[in-house]
Amino acid sequence: MNQPSFTLAQTGLNLLPSSLVYYDGSEYGAAVTTEGIKLAVLNIQKKKGYQDFQGDIFGEGKYPYLLCLPTNENIAAMRARLPWLQPCLLGLRTSAGMGDRLGFATPGHVRAIQKTGGKIAPIFAQQSIREMTRTGRTPRQVMDDATWGVFQTGWQGGYGADADHLKTPEDIDCCLAAGFTFFTIDPGAYVNNSAEYASLPTLKEMAEDLPGDLHILENKLLGQVFEIEGMRIHFDEINLYRAMVKYGRAIWGVVWMVRHLEYIAGAHPFELEISVDETDLPTSHAEHLYIASELKRLGVEWTSLAPRFVGRFEKGVDYIGDLSTFEADIAGHAAIARAMGPYKLSLHSGSDKFSIYPAAMRQTRGLVHLKTAGTSYLEALRTIAELEPDFFRQIYTFARERYETDRVSYHVSARLDCSPSPGDVTEWRGLLDQFDAREILHVTFGSVLTEQNPDGTSRFQSHLIHLLNSHPEAYAANLEKHFIRHLMPFVAAK
Repeated sequence: MNQPSFTLAQTGLNLLPSSLVYYDGSEYGAAVTTEGIKLAVLNIQKKKGYQDFQGDIFGEGKYPYLLCLPTNENIAAMRARLPWLQPCLLGLRTSAGMGDRLGFATPGHVRAIQKTGGKIAPIFAQQSIREMTRTGRTPRQVMDDATWGVFQTGWQGGYGADADHLKTPEDIDCCLAAGFTFFTIDPGAYVNNSAEYASLPTLKEMAEDLPGDLHILENKLLGQVFEIEGMRIHFDEINLYRAMVKYGRAIWGVVWMVRHLEYIAGAHPFELEISVDETDLPTSHAEHLYIASELKRLGVEWTSLAPRFVGRFEKGVDYIGDLSTFEADIAGHAAIARAMGPYKLSLHSGSDKFSIYPAAMRQTRGLVHLKTAGTSYLEALRTIAELEPDFFRQIYTFARERYETDRVSYHVSARLDCSPSPGDVTEWRGLLDQFDAREILHVTFGSVLTEQNPDGTSRFQSHLIHLLNSHPEAYAANLEKHFIRHLMPFVAAK
């Protein structure tokens, strides 16, 4: 590609070097201004005008350039012009999802991914509907924030966009319209955990109310013995009916959602993940095999599946449970995923589970997806604690006040009486490494970001964002360091 004779570097703008790119007759860059980082565009070969952007024209003579804010419309125009800014399918590559509750984490995420040498496929746009509701963000904002971060860093290695924990067709519609390519269907509300303790006669009675044709299942699975990589799974009556009652309605919920997605998506490509992790009881190997068998029978194609593993996957802290038991459990699930797919196993609430990453990589042989969310928010708070400890103290004090209310929808075990009292803390940065304080800060993010002063202004969010925007390198460096710890166990074994 011929290089231009005049470039954005000659305009005098304070440009982020990593963002500069010349493509299809135009040059693009991120310019640091007193009003924040803006998009600069220089049409050199006059192939395309500036009409699809909203901004101001500067410069005189032969090479005027455009300077504009990173609005929804301008970021959409960037995606249309620069194909690597559009999310893509990741397939069966070892992958990691990096949730971003504030919209500024992608540069740090990219830096960590770059350290893997391309061995981990990233999902930079990821947020659940629940998180969007609590933070007041839209799917379009989540997508645009990730796009803007990808552009600033010059990342052209491809990335996915995960619309996480979708529960209704309306969830699908708004995320598809925003350009997401990875859809995580969560039928957890339909999982019947009471099946775990019911007798066979009770299970058979409960099964009569399930959707679908039970006789097909009985003829296909009842009495069957499956030998999978040395593991023996026998579908006797109790195993089969327990799996059917526990997950049968959830499977049909998935089918209902997938059929809607297929119809609405049309030619738009997408990948599918099935998630049953947010339930009270683990998914047995027989139940996993039943789920996969039924989904295949009903014509569903999926890239990854998140069972409920043994042990506790609490938010923002390491795995709680016996490591050898976990390894035996994921080994069985991984064998089923290879036999019935292949498809990836997905580790939900996977952030900070450092003790199990080597076993997960070892047993899945790389067919694994690591999903993180709130840990990037916690690194933002770590950055705030470094920059302005007194402001972080205010956030922590408020989070303690909100914890008992906000914890209701999470599986967490932190206790207020075990967390440090604000008056006893002498080193605020280290508070992020204390178990109870960490979970308290993790699950109260929505309240912190939406709390208002009596006059209607933001109590915490505006200043928090101002500090992160004013110190982007500090936040990116903390994220890079933190995520390298997450990613390298999945690289070392490859």
